[in-house]
Amino acid sequence: MNRRLWFVNRFYWPDEPATAQLLVDLTEALAAKGWLVGVVTSHPGLPEVPPREVRHGVAICRLRTMRRGESRLGGRFLDYLSFWIGAIWQCFRFARRGDIIVAMTDPPLIGTGLWLVAALRRTQLLHWTQDIYPEVAMALMPHPSLRRLSGLLRGPRNFAWRHSAGCVTLGRDMAALIAANGISPGKIHSIPNWAPEGLKPAAREDIAALRAEWNLTGKFVVAYSGNLGRVHDLEPVIEVAEALRNEPDIAFAFIGNGPRRTALESLVRSRQLANIHFLPAQPRARLSATLGTGDVHLVTLRPGCETTVFPSKLYGIAAIGKPVVFIGPRNCELAALVREQGLGLAFERSEIASIASGLRDLKNTPGKQQACAQAASRFHRTDGSLKCAAERWDALLESFVRSSDLPGNRL
Repeated sequence: MNRRLWFVNRFYWPDEPATAQLLVDLTEALAAKGWLVGVVTSHPGLPEVPPREVRHGVAICRLRTMRRGESRLGGRFLDYLSFWIGAIWQCFRFARRGDIIVAMTDPPLIGTGLWLVAALRRTQLLHWTQDIYPEVAMALMPHPSLRRLSGLLRGPRNFAWRHSAGCVTLGRDMAALIAANGISPGKIHSIPNWAPEGLKPAAREDIAALRAEWNLTGKFVVAYSGNLGRVHDLEPVIEVAEALRNEPDIAFAFIGNGPRRTALESLVRSRQLANIHFLPAQPRARLSATLGTGDVHLVTLRPGCETTVFPSKLYGIAAIGKPVVFIGPRNCELAALVREQGLGLAFERSEIASIASGLRDLKNTPGKQQACAQAASRFHRTDGSLKCAAERWDALLESFVRSSDLPGNRL
């Protein structure tokens, strides 16, 4: 049986965006299970990084494509397009009949081009939808004309979904959106993401040292760790901090970078909020201590994005056993998960006074913090670990290898 896999994503080791870390964990876990795994990715531009190598059983092909990393739409489009073209060509060269190609969603819609490769090479194509484009872009675009233009991309995207072997997504809300676009439920597979491999509670002295470095010693720290991106609804956090500005023992920490950081820093300065700290993104090796600095962690989601993304930071928070405060749509899957699993509190963005009260209550009630922490640890063991995800992926991929009548890619 052919057990050869090709994963396609713009980032991989030594890069550290979330998708790169997830892909490293999964590919190395599958390689350890006997799969022949290759990754087509972009080159970080560092002279010490080779264009091709085998690392921990995974063959890596790094393409010399544009990586300006610009926040402007035109610059990002050129970055995406150069990788899109290079990755499709490399997969056409590498793929052989019976292989499985797994397309992630960076760059967006890469699966539409890889569908043609899979059809010509008689391989199976899986779409691993970390976010769903163009819907996520449409939810964030201010101009109706741009939203309508982006909506035209759904046609070729849906065609690629329908005529591929299947879609792997992160939860039921995203699966429902895929099904609503005409994809057979039998082709939709939900496999949640996981906490970074090896992540566990840090030593107290490491956390104390980092708190001292960041001037957070003696504070009840409400932390947001991760990308300050457009799908994350962060303005309500500023409003909550403003509501708690006269409680000097409560501090808010934004740990990370992203397209929203400059605007958020400007908003904080305009309101003269001394209880908010902006801190740089931290390397993965320091993640346990970074997350450990927070007494409570925030997860936020902008209304309209709940069916297109699922913030994977939830799993890292659970791995270190910290309470979660979710700010986002009340009826979305993530809010339900926080409530049902006892991970913390869930609010809508308009409930500023209630969020502030909930944080104050957690600070003053160590027993509630401990109960949430214990629930988080249980959730991590049963649903949020790499081991769980790798077993689900292995079983799914084995089913494709064994099946002789797969709904494959058709011209």
